[in-house]
Amino acid sequence: MKYKIPIIIGILVILVILILISGFNMKKEEKQTIDYENLQIATFAGGCFWCLEAALQEMDGVAEAITGYTGGELENPTYEQVSTGTTGHYEAAQVKFDPKILAYQDLLDRFWRQIDPTDDGGQFTDRGPQYRTAIFYHNEEQKKLAEQSKADLEKSGRFDKPIVTQILPATAFYPAEDYHQDYYKKSRIKYQIYKKSSGKEKKLEQIWQEPEKEDLKNRLTPLQYEVTQQCSTEPPFQNEYWDEKRDGIYVDIISGEVLFSSKDKFDSGTGWPSFTQPLEAGNITDRPDPDGSGRTEVRSKNADSHLGHLFQDGPDPTGLRYCVNSAALKFIPKEDMEKEGYGQYLKLFE
Repeated sequence: MKYKIPIIIGILVILVILILISGFNMKKEEKQTIDYENLQIATFAGGCFWCLEAALQEMDGVAEAITGYTGGELENPTYEQVSTGTTGHYEAAQVKFDPKILAYQDLLDRFWRQIDPTDDGGQFTDRGPQYRTAIFYHNEEQKKLAEQSKADLEKSGRFDKPIVTQILPATAFYPAEDYHQDYYKKSRIKYQIYKKSSGKEKKLEQIWQEPEKEDLKNRLTPLQYEVTQQCSTEPPFQNEYWDEKRDGIYVDIISGEVLFSSKDKFDSGTGWPSFTQPLEAGNITDRPDPDGSGRTEVRSKNADSHLGHLFQDGPDPTGLRYCVNSAALKFIPKEDMEKEGYGQYLKLFE
């Protein structure tokens, strides 16, 4: 009997661990369960559709990704026909996604980082009109987000050539032949050989690498660099925009992405610019502050600049206070918005 008790205890311990693990996994799966009754569709052309399908399929919230052809007039085209470059069709990937899990903005962000948006002759070693890049919108909200993301990219200073990726209304989408579907899974070795020989990864690394610290030091003032890159805080009441009252918008000092509007700015009495909400929520991220203070840090999405902190003591209607460093911002007054490329926001001040 004395030998049986430890064995029984050991078995019970193992059972408890298995139950806990099972329960954790069930919760995790339940949190990420896709609602197949309310899926949305997104369509992108980004050169070789094998690579684009692979990049989008792996995102949480994607129910399905398929390769195909779109943008041309020829019905039910074949790969051979599209490959001639005369059909008007693009090689494309179409995804069905759950918007409660995956935002369209996140799909846009992933798409941009799979392509060279300045190449109007194809992508990497794949040349021809069928390999051009485009975003095909399925509704006005997608169109608005796509146009804004392209505008933000143009203002980021990352590219020295124009962005030529088109934003077009979605038309008939024709699924590609079966052997093109999930090619990255079915033919892993061939896919990896193609991907490496295309020069895609090396080129993307060059295009999308984050700005070098020395480059930022040259572009920014010492205070701007310390705030955005080293999470410093500027002095209250002794910064550029704490008492700014003109109509206009506030953008990221590095990327130019739109962050806040003067319409949501208020005097918090703290000596820093304060806002009740972002103008473009998709350009803001937040996280627990790594300094262990318990505060919520806010950063810009594309430039990853430290902006400031988010507090729950703001006025109506949101009850929030985005407390932001002036040094992380550039103010665009209403009268300069058109010439600075932000004309679409003028309607806010009509």
